[in-house]
Amino acid sequence: MANSSFLIRFSPPQLPSFKSISNDVSFNRTKTSIFTCKIKTNKNTQNVSKDYKLSWKKELDRSLQHGYESSWTSRINWDQLDKEEENEKFQELVDKRCVDNIRMLIIDSVQNAKAGHPGMALGMAEVGYILYRHVMKYIPKNPSWFNRDRFVLSAGHGCLLQYICLHLAGFSSVQVEDLKNLCKLGSRTPGHPENVVTDGVEVTTGPLGQGVANAVGLALAEAHLAARFNKPDAVLVDHRTYCIMGDGCAMEGISNEAASLAAHWKLNKLVLIYDDNHNTIDGDTKITFTEDISARYGALGWNVITVDNVHSDMGGFKNAIRSAFNETERPTFIRVKTVIGKLSRKEGTSKAHHGTFEDDEVKEMKQKVKWEGRKPFHVVPSVYREMKIQTEYGEALEEAWYSTLNFYQTKYPQEAVEFKILLNGGLVPGWEHSLPSWSKSDPVDATRGYSEKCLNQIAKVLPGLVGGSADLASSNKAYLHDYQDFSQPNSPSGRNIRYGVREHSMAAISNGIALHGSGLIPFAATFLIFSDYMKNAIRLSALSHAGVIYIFTHDSIGLGEDGPTHQPVEQLAGLRAVPRLLVFRPADGNETAGAYMVAVENRDRPSVIALSRQKVAANLEGTSASEVKRGGYILSDNSFKGELPEIMLIGTGSELCICEESAKRLREEGKKVRVVSLVCWRIFDGQSEEYKDFVLPKNVRKRVSVEAGSPQGWREYVGEEGRVIGVEDFGASGAYLDTFKKFGFTVDNVTQVARSLLD
Repeated sequence: MANSSFLIRFSPPQLPSFKSISNDVSFNRTKTSIFTCKIKTNKNTQNVSKDYKLSWKKELDRSLQHGYESSWTSRINWDQLDKEEENEKFQELVDKRCVDNIRMLIIDSVQNAKAGHPGMALGMAEVGYILYRHVMKYIPKNPSWFNRDRFVLSAGHGCLLQYICLHLAGFSSVQVEDLKNLCKLGSRTPGHPENVVTDGVEVTTGPLGQGVANAVGLALAEAHLAARFNKPDAVLVDHRTYCIMGDGCAMEGISNEAASLAAHWKLNKLVLIYDDNHNTIDGDTKITFTEDISARYGALGWNVITVDNVHSDMGGFKNAIRSAFNETERPTFIRVKTVIGKLSRKEGTSKAHHGTFEDDEVKEMKQKVKWEGRKPFHVVPSVYREMKIQTEYGEALEEAWYSTLNFYQTKYPQEAVEFKILLNGGLVPGWEHSLPSWSKSDPVDATRGYSEKCLNQIAKVLPGLVGGSADLASSNKAYLHDYQDFSQPNSPSGRNIRYGVREHSMAAISNGIALHGSGLIPFAATFLIFSDYMKNAIRLSALSHAGVIYIFTHDSIGLGEDGPTHQPVEQLAGLRAVPRLLVFRPADGNETAGAYMVAVENRDRPSVIALSRQKVAANLEGTSASEVKRGGYILSDNSFKGELPEIMLIGTGSELCICEESAKRLREEGKKVRVVSLVCWRIFDGQSEEYKDFVLPKNVRKRVSVEAGSPQGWREYVGEEGRVIGVEDFGASGAYLDTFKKFGFTVDNVTQVARSLLD
């Protein structure tokens, strides 16, 4: 095997310089506890102007009419707001009124849209508010700031709560008009959160449980990068991941797979908040779900906390967050007992999950919180100012972070270079030249073997390449040999991820890694047949523009003795049907390198590389790594210049060499034969009509496709007069050559089929 290699030299990038952090916010490079910094910041935010606090007086007096005064032995002494006790009373009442405003916006939005899911949003309003007002660090003006906290709504049907919190926090992506356009075509407030639609939404969720695994991926990315780049005197990577899940998420198997891994990996900066409202769409959870969920997470190895009544005591949830911040080894599971559809007549029942309210019910809910006489979508002006306190805190932390980054660049220039590469997308100029190339004299191997060489070569020049296999690393050949396994506390900087037999969560965790926004390039490997376990997460990779590289080996009935339970037949057709997903089936070493070239370059769309178990030529004459980027190209053709062939043989993967051998026989008989490699259908379909007609001329109607999988989809390429050689059944157990012969994947059969068309 001949390798193309190169040496990259970098000069330290010029990072932006920022003025030093203001004196009223403390930032300690040697301490990673943001909570410590937050407490110090709060001492200053408690001393916001008295005029601001007095601006709340009229609104709080109004709110006290519906029972808040029962929480206090006396009302606020407005003349002593500088005292801690009075300030705590003031803040508690402000928090409650902000939550009221959130609930009113939820009601207004679903009533206006005549659609939506108000139940979870109404029940979790306190939790959403506390996270966005008192806990998370984020910057509305710079939503992609690297060291922000990440928030994932696994219970995606509650997205209205997140949209409203984003709006109140000042994100330009959610204006009042966007709330009015909830669920409408083309709006920035779709029925479930989409990261490519709404700034401030980290990942696309919807299918329950996916977000839990996404959050594990985000937390893994943070832990990995912190281990690689943080220094005792300069901490660059220090953020947390918060995820809200519901009963449905808890029931889905993917959440348990991911939670098991999170505890095993000791992802202590992950906080999973369980909305325990005892309802799913079909009714109370007692009909299907009676296990002790807290005991389950405790057994998995989580720090488990229960908040009994967040509606009357928001302080309990704040204390739970404090406990999570103090945890140094375990991820934290906070079970929050809530009332679905809070305030409505449907509260506490599954009827509150989705749908609108009767007009008199809306009137009744507004009366409960003294909101009468206000127009829909009203926001108390002081609520915006209250939320701005948190955004100003985030801006101060960002400024401090850039100051630390400048210091880091000076003291640790080489590490700073690599860090900057990652923040700029993870690709370095000329990285593709590290991919190996093969000559005809190189020994034969399976394409999974050529894939292994590609992975290990590009890992040397792509600092963000990380990933692993679902307990099949030795079979998938998907392991980075010069790097350690990711594990805590021993080697969190390791780039190999051991997923165990957890295919579904592997894919969704990889989505989280890809969407972390730090230049990490995740790969996830297993057998092609097991892609069915992963299909939902793969679909979300495409939907959310996550550049995951899926490495699927044992790609056809050619894997042999394991039989039809392990022989993929319909999987390629199903994966090719997923919008935006690039599916490659390379024929040799050259095309395998070409597939990696395209997959790595496409950081905003996922790729599948389907690889053989059986051996094929390292360099099948005519293949080209560079031509893979066209999706399909001419492998060989003995037609005279300017003439069209009599017949075309079209193949992929290990069957392409069968097409070429058949073509040689036909050419010996005087036939003009073209062989075409259709390595990636979607890319080929996106080429110009001129190029597609050049490769597959419309006037050549005698065509044969050869692929050891489902014939579904091939008719588009061979036409009505062509022949499709595929697999109509589930394969069979036996040596791969015997299996291929049984289903017609031999040079003799392909040649015979071609002759029948020519005759």
